[in-house]
Amino acid sequence: MKAMVAAERENDLDFEGFFHGEYERLLRAMVVLCRNRAEAEDLAQEAMARALERWDTVKATTSPLAYVYAVALNLHRSGLRRAALAIRHRPADPVPPEDPGSIVSRRHDLLRALRSLPRSQREALLLVEWVGMTSEEAGRVLRIKPASVRGRVHRARASLRERFGGLSDG
Repeated sequence: MKAMVAAERENDLDFEGFFHGEYERLLRAMVVLCRNRAEAEDLAQEAMARALERWDTVKATTSPLAYVYAVALNLHRSGLRRAALAIRHRPADPVPPEDPGSIVSRRHDLLRALRSLPRSQREALLLVEWVGMTSEEAGRVLRIKPASVRGRVHRARASLRERFGGLSDG
């Protein structure tokens, strides 16, 4: 009986009366739910705005109050889902830029390592690894057989690996 009287009273209200009577309570509930006043205000305001857009339909329901709470809760849940999705699909944190000093040092180490190789191995390694030629193409440039290019590259890698922990064979 008490619920029916409340429902009849809600149906008799215009939106402005409903808003003034219920907004603060809705807002407090949303503050408790999301623990952020600004977000709670957004939820309560959006729920009330949607109720206003459909007021003729909403006031005819058994509880316009239940409608605005359901809208506010659904908005909150949707926001949580969007946030979780954004976290899952966010790009990886960019790698911080390297210290210019370490880049220069690494370049000097690489040049020293390459200079430590015999000229024939250094040339074969640079053509295959740096320029990206096949052993056949590098063989034509160096005027040697492709198998000889592969052998020189293999020996150059082994030498660098032994001395400097350098290039992998692969």
